[in-house]
Amino acid sequence: MKPSFLNINRTNCDDVIKAFGQPSFRSKQLTDWIYLHKQNDLTKMSNLPKAMVAKLDETYDWSLPKTIDKLDSQDGTTKLLLQAADGRVIETVIMRYENRTSLCVSSQVGCKLACTFCQTGKLGFFRHLSREEILSQYFAAQQLLSEEDRRISHVVFMGMGEPFDNYDAAIGAVNTLIDPDGFGLSARHVTLSTSGIVPKIERLAVDSRAALAVSLHAATDELRTKLMPINKKYPLAMLKEALVNYQKNTGRKVTIEYLLLKNENCNLTQAKALVKFLHGLRCKVNLIPFNDHPGSGFERPGPDEIRQFQKHLSDRSYPAPVRYSKGLDVSAACGQLAAKRKENLTDRPLRSEYANLANTIH
Repeated sequence: MKPSFLNINRTNCDDVIKAFGQPSFRSKQLTDWIYLHKQNDLTKMSNLPKAMVAKLDETYDWSLPKTIDKLDSQDGTTKLLLQAADGRVIETVIMRYENRTSLCVSSQVGCKLACTFCQTGKLGFFRHLSREEILSQYFAAQQLLSEEDRRISHVVFMGMGEPFDNYDAAIGAVNTLIDPDGFGLSARHVTLSTSGIVPKIERLAVDSRAALAVSLHAATDELRTKLMPINKKYPLAMLKEALVNYQKNTGRKVTIEYLLLKNENCNLTQAKALVKFLHGLRCKVNLIPFNDHPGSGFERPGPDEIRQFQKHLSDRSYPAPVRYSKGLDVSAACGQLAAKRKENLTDRPLRSEYANLANTIH
């Protein structure tokens, strides 16, 4: 197989151009087409000579994963089902807001971690995505959004898979996204989310300027192990130490993701345990009411239960906004990604009682 065109970057492009017998100024022209204009169609690279275009076509694969389905939600979310060269299907999600456009990318096909509340975990694990396959999700989504005159401003690694289980590819993709000589996104606007693989949290402090989010979901070892088997290997004490060290080394805040599960993790006892865990960390807590999917065995808590849990945190000076996931009607919300097509979706509109609560909690 030919290497992806996304292997070309501003660091190695001079060597590529030299090998093609072209003058050095062609290097900037080519990388501008890729990183500035998000163009992978060689026929549209109008300022490149035909001989160079022919050599590029011969040497590199200029294709993107095939879009086999595009599901548009009523709330401005678009879920793309992308098929890789080996036929495997992954999901990436575009989220449109008034003042920004976010992209949720996948880092693996399936996932090894088997979190009990996540539909991706029920698929099992198939393989890692390469750095280029991760970046191609951004590339394909941005090409689609260019038709709307929109630009992706935020990227979150919260799609299918555990990014830190595919660390080198994920870090390579992240650093290309935030590199001024790459896609040039703000480091604060590119977020790697982990379920708590401790050694990679410590490495991240050295390897990238991207933001860190941790999927916590419980603040006692017994409950977290029940929900997230990874806690057996990296229990809360180890995770807390890694986060403290990460903040000492980077000075950056951490985002804590906390899925709210009825009768499981959002009672007052768990709220107190969470406050205890957060002590000494500079962070905010994103509270995410559970998004249902077939066979989950969990339910979303009611508005009063959500409000009580949120209030306990905010009263103790921990910012804890309630984040209602977008794309529920196309199964594009947190925990629902499982490469589903239109014919396999169930329409679950958000009930008015939750919609009203979303307007009152910030």
